[in-house]
Amino acid sequence: MIISEKIRKIADNAEREMRDLFADIDGIAEKNTERVLDAFREEQISESHFTPSTGYGYGDRGRDAIDAVAARIFRAEAGFMRSSVISGTHALTVGLFALLRPGDTLLSVTGKPYDTLEEVIGTEKTADNGSLLDFGIHYEQIPMAEDGIDVAAVKERVARSGGEIKVVFIQRSKGYLSRPTLTVRQIRETAYEVRKAAAEHGVPAPFVVVDNCYGEFTETSEPCFDPGVGGEAGVDLVIGSLIKNPGGGMADTGGYLIGSRRAAELAGYRLCCPGVGLDAGASLGQNRNILKGLFYAPHTVAQAMKTAHLAAYVFSALGFPVDPGPFDRRSDIIQTVRLGTPEGLVGFCRGIQSASPIDSHVAPEPWDMPGYSDPVVMAAGAFVNGSSIELSADGPMREPYTAFLQGGLTYESGKLGILRAAQCVLDNKETK
Repeated sequence: MIISEKIRKIADNAEREMRDLFADIDGIAEKNTERVLDAFREEQISESHFTPSTGYGYGDRGRDAIDAVAARIFRAEAGFMRSSVISGTHALTVGLFALLRPGDTLLSVTGKPYDTLEEVIGTEKTADNGSLLDFGIHYEQIPMAEDGIDVAAVKERVARSGGEIKVVFIQRSKGYLSRPTLTVRQIRETAYEVRKAAAEHGVPAPFVVVDNCYGEFTETSEPCFDPGVGGEAGVDLVIGSLIKNPGGGMADTGGYLIGSRRAAELAGYRLCCPGVGLDAGASLGQNRNILKGLFYAPHTVAQAMKTAHLAAYVFSALGFPVDPGPFDRRSDIIQTVRLGTPEGLVGFCRGIQSASPIDSHVAPEPWDMPGYSDPVVMAAGAFVNGSSIELSADGPMREPYTAFLQGGLTYESGKLGILRAAQCVLDNKETK
């Protein structure tokens, strides 16, 4: 690969200075791997669970075992992981439609959600498309404070609720916004304060739902209910995609919804239909990949986190604003690099693509991607189409032209992708 000695030297310095940080990440991976292995042992996972089912899928032992394993790993009461869920946005749609009813209010306490949820929530421009708005479900949002969720504002809104707020929605990661990713502790504290405010003012406690995408296995726990402590330690439902962190780079598709027993039950009815819920659904040969992905996930997420730290160091050293910083502790795998120009953003993505195992010969171009308000440029040379745990980068073509980087199945390949991105960005600057 064409990578200058200047850039290689920056990477060498980064690895030397971040040695202790990388060791801490490996420690998190080891603890999470132990949690995964405990769950596999407790559910007695065996080769028989790999057997595929077709049709209705009644009696699919592997599918049911995956649901049980997932709940144990996330320390939740119940939940499911299914290949029939095609994306994180699909999983979130299932969860929101499961819990909300006409006349209810959805309250986002992390400001504007990720772009792809806009049409799910509904706007005047998307009338009559089957959105929440079309079903008479109202939407409100509370901007975040500088240090995280504005808990005081959330409590005040819940306190004056007459019971119309049915779901308090928390987006753990930043999406396409410039704001901090939330830690598990911050999310749990918000859930606690929401329930406390509801109880003190005699209003029904809303469901607390978390878009958990990009955050799984970055800490040693998840934001869920924990049956061992009476259910007051976490949120009602965490939702995410299996082609991000928990799929470990092995799942071909899928998503999950995990949390309290009631919330998971309602989500199962929405996924399938009332009266059937989670008792059906053919696995079509995906059980092995989902289980294998869960096994790999803690290690794979650690590789992605190291890649993100390296990217922050390299591009910071080259003079580009980055978030989080090189040595900042993080609770997701997303790294942003503010390139400042359209050419810089496209060059970054082309560098990532050129070091990918798949379609390295392709040059990404901005395009009108469904669900996004601006053209998006995306580097995604992945074994699984759209996978975000594999090294990928994307960004909307709008100021300040920020690249959103995530993933890296191996640190070594992630490192090379970062160095190639840096080279392409510098080459672009030097030719102007």
